[in-house]
Amino acid sequence: MTFVQLIDCKTSRFDEMNQLMDTWVEQTKGKRTATHDVIGKDRSDATHYIEIVEFPSYEEAMRNSNLPETDRIFREMVALCDELPTFTDLDVVRDEQLYSANIRRFFETIAAKGALSPLNDLIAENYHDHDPANEQDTIGLDAVRREIEMWRGAFDFTFTVDDQVTEADRVCTRWTWNATHTGDFRGIAATGKQVTMTGTTVFRCRDDGKIAEGWWQYDQLGLMAQLGVLDQLEL
Repeated sequence: MTFVQLIDCKTSRFDEMNQLMDTWVEQTKGKRTATHDVIGKDRSDATHYIEIVEFPSYEEAMRNSNLPETDRIFREMVALCDELPTFTDLDVVRDEQLYSANIRRFFETIAAKGALSPLNDLIAENYHDHDPANEQDTIGLDAVRREIEMWRGAFDFTFTVDDQVTEADRVCTRWTWNATHTGDFRGIAATGKQVTMTGTTVFRCRDDGKIAEGWWQYDQLGLMAQLGVLDQLEL
């Protein structure tokens, strides 16, 4: 179970404490078990800071605490505090990655049967799409809807999300696309063939969770080969 430790402290020497944390990160390379560290400053009290440190488990947190580097840095950190810091130990019982959940819903929505939904609850009005298969970037919600409708008109498809990584406002999704070629696709008449394609998309999300920008990479050459286009070129 993921474990989180909250360290609540007051200090008027945060710059020194920040340098101390950099020293700990450098000295514990290859040994520390912490996976994520966030420090927040109280907007109503400039000397009040809360550090949130995440670990894979309580046991891993204890291993981290027992490192000699951690013990030494902790004692130096206490010396920089205006008062003794307090610690709160938390077992994580819910961890909702809201950006990645919205991205999953986007893939499900564009592959859903029936009429395409408005998408304005998922995509920003000024959305900017980068697709190497297109000569120009697709900009705006209406334009991206037309692009999606083009794919939906040519294929009956589903997406499988294979992997997702979230970093700040970016969500990287590795996906598999399975489809039946049912309509015209860039001048290629419907073949009825079952096709598959893999790809990766990086989306940038706004604070409200709406998708603001996207970068696509996918195996279009492999798709064309499955549709028989490359065989025709060889002839």
